[in-house]
Amino acid sequence: MILFDLSNSEAHPAYQALAISNGDRQFSFLQSVVNAALEAQQLFLSQAVLKALNFHAIACLHTNAGEFRPCNVHVAYPDPADNYNAPEHFRVHALMDNFINWVNSNWKEADPVALAAYVLWRLCAIHPFINGNGRTARAAAYFTICVKAGGWLPGTENMITLLKRHANYNTALKHADQSLVTGKLDIAPLITVVGECLQQQLNSAAAPAS
Repeated sequence: MILFDLSNSEAHPAYQALAISNGDRQFSFLQSVVNAALEAQQLFLSQAVLKALNFHAIACLHTNAGEFRPCNVHVAYPDPADNYNAPEHFRVHALMDNFINWVNSNWKEADPVALAAYVLWRLCAIHPFINGNGRTARAAAYFTICVKAGGWLPGTENMITLLKRHANYNTALKHADQSLVTGKLDIAPLITVVGECLQQQLNSAAAPAS
């Protein structure tokens, strides 16, 4: 059962209900895989983790859940100026190899927020999956911060949800894309967005009892 193929719409009530349930399962899996990575001392990002995060996000919603996309994708936004053509599908494997290698070669020295922002931007830019790329990228960014920090972070709010709601989130991603056209990659605005969302999460943590 692939709900999008059946209804041809992400607005269908059955699609929406399963998407919410998948989001809950992805979040629970994310917490488990952060703990497992730390317990096993697997302190790096892997394609296996990314594929698993995507699988939980879009299982039974779209084909090829947890697999790199077998086709080209075009991302449409309400403002046509924001539309995005992702790299051709035959480039995805090589782009992902280079991405993972770069992240892990910089893992120890990189600032956690800056590295998470890079993970977030690069996954959105490559758009390696047929759907759920934003959900997977935000989860991967949080995985990066938690593993770098040495544990699951506290807060009644969560950076993953806060990112999607942040007023400058899409603008910061677009700025990073455009910076490559004009010269050197600039993810500074996205680092600011990730940092603000992380701080908001930490601020939401219950104060310790006196």
